[in-house]
Amino acid sequence: MSTAALGTQDTQQTAGTTGRPAGGLRVTFPRVVHMEWIKLRSLRSTLYTLAITVALVVGLGLLFSSVVGSGDGPGEDDFGDPTSISLGGVMLASLAVAVLGVLMSAGEYATGSIRATLAAVPSRLPVLWGKVVVFAAVSFVLMSVAVLGAFLAGQSVLSSRGLDSTALSDPGVLRALAGAAVYLAGAGLIGLAVGVLLRNTAGTITLVVGALFVVPGLIQLLPSSWNDAIGPYLPSNAANAVMSVQTASGSLSPGAGLAVFAGYIVVLLAGAAVMLKRRDA
Repeated sequence: MSTAALGTQDTQQTAGTTGRPAGGLRVTFPRVVHMEWIKLRSLRSTLYTLAITVALVVGLGLLFSSVVGSGDGPGEDDFGDPTSISLGGVMLASLAVAVLGVLMSAGEYATGSIRATLAAVPSRLPVLWGKVVVFAAVSFVLMSVAVLGAFLAGQSVLSSRGLDSTALSDPGVLRALAGAAVYLAGAGLIGLAVGVLLRNTAGTITLVVGALFVVPGLIQLLPSSWNDAIGPYLPSNAANAVMSVQTASGSLSPGAGLAVFAGYIVVLLAGAAVMLKRRDA
């Protein structure tokens, strides 16, 4: 599928020596991006995972908004601000999008299709950057729509029940919504990068889930001085600082949180690029 997307049926040797497949089309980055787009949209697992992610963001946000303060669920004070109530499903949804990132990279190694991909693109690195561009664009746009829908639906429910609600024009709200979309897309990029590093689907999912969800809970069991020093710099906690309207005590500022979270992504992608270039398929 990857070679067809580039219009090539040539051997790896010919592509490597001439830089042009047998079909006469030069391997360019836009064609690599198009190849990765075909891969992403042609897999049923991709569509299912994206649908599950949107359902979690919107569905859980609406659920939390419906039960908060009802006596059968948490109160408003448990969330900190009305926006956080509507974004209550983001953390769990990030698990689904992280798994999708893993499948986009490590999944190719599991099926062996990575060999055909690298035969079509012998320079290798455009494959990784193509995956990053396609995944980041698709996930960010779709998650932005899901986050906005969760916010509008959730705030409508809160307002209808006479509870505190907020509007898009209120200070910090748009930044929080954008931060939630960035976190969801970023969690997927982390999964994609670690998938290239480990090249094992099960191992990558275990590591990514542990880093994003398990480690933050374990850190809270450490002495408070250690927790205060390490906790804010964990990926999920740093991202949470960006998608919170109100900065919690001991948390990073939104700008610092974004920088730390982006730093994790950049370092992991850089490591993935080095290992992709050095190792055999």
